[in-house]
Amino acid sequence: MAALEAAEAALGLRQEQHEEEEENHDHGHEGGGEPAALNGLVVSEKMKSNNIDGTIPKSEPEAEEKGAEEEHPRQSDSNILDVSSDYPRDKHISIQRHLADLEKLADLREDERKPCPLCPEEKFRACYSHKLHRHLQNLHWKVSVEFEGYRMCICHLPCRPVKPNLVGDQTLSKMGAHYHCIICSATITRRTDMIGHINRHVNKGETESRFITVRAPKSSYKVVKESATDVQVLPNHSTPQKTDSYFNPKMKLNRQLTFCALAVLAGERKPIECLDAFGATGIMGLQWAKHLRSSVKVTINDCNENSVTMIKENCHLNKMKVKLNIREEDKVETVGNGEENSDTIEVTKMDANVVMHLRSFDFIHLDPFGSSVNYLDSAFRNVRNLGIVSLTSTDISSLYAKAQHVAFRHYGCNIVRTEYYKELAARTVIAAVTRAAARCNKGIEVLLAVALEHFVLVVVRVLRGPTPADDSAKKVRYLIHCQWCEERVFQKEGNMVEENPYQQLPCDCYGSMPGKTAVLLGPLWSGALFNTGFLRRMLLEAMQYGLDEAQSLLKTLVSEAECTPPKHLSTHSPGDENKQEECGVYIRTPNASAESYLVHGKRKSEEVLRSTAKRQRPEHSAEHPPFYYNIHRHSIKGMNMPKLNKFLNYLSEAGYRVSRTHFDPMGVRTNAPLAQFKTVLMQYSTPTYVGAQAEGPLHLPGEIHVGEEVPAATAIKVEEAELEEDDKAGVTTAVFTQSYPTHCAAD
Repeated sequence: MAALEAAEAALGLRQEQHEEEEENHDHGHEGGGEPAALNGLVVSEKMKSNNIDGTIPKSEPEAEEKGAEEEHPRQSDSNILDVSSDYPRDKHISIQRHLADLEKLADLREDERKPCPLCPEEKFRACYSHKLHRHLQNLHWKVSVEFEGYRMCICHLPCRPVKPNLVGDQTLSKMGAHYHCIICSATITRRTDMIGHINRHVNKGETESRFITVRAPKSSYKVVKESATDVQVLPNHSTPQKTDSYFNPKMKLNRQLTFCALAVLAGERKPIECLDAFGATGIMGLQWAKHLRSSVKVTINDCNENSVTMIKENCHLNKMKVKLNIREEDKVETVGNGEENSDTIEVTKMDANVVMHLRSFDFIHLDPFGSSVNYLDSAFRNVRNLGIVSLTSTDISSLYAKAQHVAFRHYGCNIVRTEYYKELAARTVIAAVTRAAARCNKGIEVLLAVALEHFVLVVVRVLRGPTPADDSAKKVRYLIHCQWCEERVFQKEGNMVEENPYQQLPCDCYGSMPGKTAVLLGPLWSGALFNTGFLRRMLLEAMQYGLDEAQSLLKTLVSEAECTPPKHLSTHSPGDENKQEECGVYIRTPNASAESYLVHGKRKSEEVLRSTAKRQRPEHSAEHPPFYYNIHRHSIKGMNMPKLNKFLNYLSEAGYRVSRTHFDPMGVRTNAPLAQFKTVLMQYSTPTYVGAQAEGPLHLPGEIHVGEEVPAATAIKVEEAELEEDDKAGVTTAVFTQSYPTHCAAD
């Protein structure tokens, strides 16, 4: 009996609490529980957080509650906005097709006063039908936003959370007008913002239903063809913030360079597992699989569901098989004529860091929107030995020193705007890559570094082991940059503090100019930016597959890596090819065939690695000089400069290594100091008033003569000539330059 009485008492208590809650909802009491008030506004019991729509699905419990509410002469504003948590939701009552539909909500009758269904009573009091008709037409209907036959009328109901006033009373706060989105039920105050919001939904292919992305019809897709690969894209494919299928035609050169790097790696060992961590439309992975076919096993990843769906459709468009899930190894989907092509592309939907942590790859390409530093640790965690990591950074505002604080936050590097800012950006990215690889006990060898208008591309080879990691980490140094003459030099190795670091600069600006003249930049990568042997093989791959845009750039890169003028470049030079080696990959023997040059496999014996290192020592002494000078930046006022190609010949005849650079069309990469660079430039410049005369040496009194530093440069050239056993012409040129003055040799 005691237990029965206790149960009845508990049941009675619950009924009393339920009645109190209903009373609190009806009278707008603030202390009636969480559903009773939303930021101090009266809401319905059935209104959930962030669910503001128009009508209620008809169900038996709700029908009974609706019948009880019809007894009240005036429904509360919250009942007008009553919604259901069921999914998908109906449209808000402010969204109607015709003005008559909006008037039906008001139930216009001439003998009764009726309130406005879209305004609270304190804003617009109940009135007769003629006045209410004018109010609905002039206020709500005329300022609406139209979309596919519907009108999103302006709404004054308390749908949006408001900020409390100074007194703290939220109920007396003024309710602002707003619009309800027909697609996602968002509330937006301004009409122009609402139009832009709807346009963004249309560009993404979202046309109806809340929180459900409905794919746009096939007619709205655009098919783009690049390198014999077709992909479907949305109309706004070039805007990454507004589309899921981002496709930038300006990055075609980037895709070609990445493809050439992968093709070279595929020639070393087969098959290789490669990952496109940010697929978007899947254009890059499709090109890999379509051209390299059985040499590669392609995995395209993206964390966006719409992008993954589009990648699968693009695979079917190019007659490729699709593996749906990495865990379902046997589940393969084929559409169309997929049986004709045995290639299979694996499409995954997960975070890029997760997929790189779960699996090992031989080739990884990172191309996120912005900086790629957040994915470096995961990329180097499981990448295989002698594999390649390629990364594209598009945060050029920070890398090009327009937002220096962002560069320091992302890369931990202090940079300023200089004449060589593009190469500074490439060395900044490589320094971050080096530190990330060293944390995983891996070293790197830079194969390629390109900095153009829209992106910075870095391709590195991974060398496993603590010794390569230490060697790579030692090449990350600080740079001393003179702000007066823009001379620069990397800080010397060692931990000892120097008394006067300005002495390391070749210039004397510190002694002749007041105050501090130099700034410390970095840490930056101080090693080579290119590998000549790898670039030559990339050039051969670009010629084989007909990549015209990449060919011209690769020829410039080969010339820049060798630091020779472009006219001396030869793409097919077997003698030079024997000297160009890479860490444990390209091993040569004197009487070996071309097929035996490539050593297949991921691990090499210590003997082979040791012999490779010995044969690489002469090549490191001829490493291309760091940085470059802009010829226009250091021109002399009132003088006509020589043509760039002629100036390169003048510097070369003076005994310096010289080449053009892809970083700057008017840049000159040379090992000559800036003072000597200016001297040669002045020597062969002509005054403006005699600009029609032929270019020749100009002898100015009191200037430094070029011939003073020729013996030192000649000694370097003689050392290089001695390394070449069969090249007697180089020795003859060096002796000739040593015997006579420079200007005579030039004539």
